[in-house]
Parts: sequence; C-alpha cells; structure tokens
Amino acid sequence: MARRRRAEVREVQPDLVYQSTLVSSMINKIMRDGKKNLASRIFYGACRLIQERTGQEPLKVFMQAYDNVKPRVEVRSRRVGGSTYQVPVEVSARRAQSLAIRWMILASDSRPERTAIERVAGEILDAAQGRGGAIKKKDDVERMAEANRAYAHYRW
Repeated sequence: MARRRRAEVREVQPDLVYQSTLVSSMINKIMRDGKKNLASRIFYGACRLIQERTGQEPLKVFMQAYDNVKPRVEVRSRRVGGSTYQVPVEVSARRAQSLAIRWMILASDSRPERTAIERVAGEILDAAQGRGGAIKKKDDVERMAEANRAYAHYRW
C-alpha cells in the first residue's frame, strides 16, 4: 500500500494594494460564499478606518496585531497506553499564521459594532494593542500548553 504524501502547499498570490501574502490570506479568510470583492472591500475599508483612527500605516498596525495574536505553543492530544494526554508542541509558522488569522476573524465576527468594516478594524486595533478576543484566545491556548508542560516528554 502506497503512503499518502502531505498535501502540497498552495501558493497564495500577494494582494494588489500592499503586495503582501498575509493580507491576501486575511482577505481569503474574510470571504464568504466566494465573494472576494466584498471581502476585499471589508479589509481595505478597515485599513482606511485604522488610518483615520490612529494616523499610522494600516499595514504596520495589521502586522503588529498579527504578531501579537500568533501562538508559539499549543496542545495536541496524544494517546499513550489507554490514556489521552494534552501534549504541548511548538506551532509551525504556517499553522501559526492560519490560527492567528482565523482567531482575528472569529473575534471580529463576535464584536458588537454595526458594520463588518468597523468590526474588523476594531479587532485589528485591539489585537495590535494586546487586547481583544483574538488575544484572549491566544492566551488561553498558551496557558493550556503551559499547564500541561509535565507531559512534554510524550512529544512525538
């Protein structure tokens, strides 16, 4: 029986405004039902709002938010002799990016602001300042990994 290879990594094209693959990934994650144009309008509208509110470069604020939300460790379930342990493992760069973007979008979806643009901008600003739903999620994940450090020797 032939072993299955890992799926090849799909190349993400940089966005047109900032020439950043990270921004493209964020837009793709905001997108629902294939409406990429709407997702782009939401993200770039959020960037304009960030520019108005802070007077700083929106890409810089977004990168700061991304770096603050990106997890370093997480727990993975590992079955050893009939027991399941939550084993802390370091997060790969690709998975860290995916988790950070996902957490920012989920946190922005649960915000009380009226429009999607305001919600995304608000969450990016909060994350850049080290607060908000996405930061809370990251802290919870890292706290869980720290609490289960005793099982680190089960790492595979």
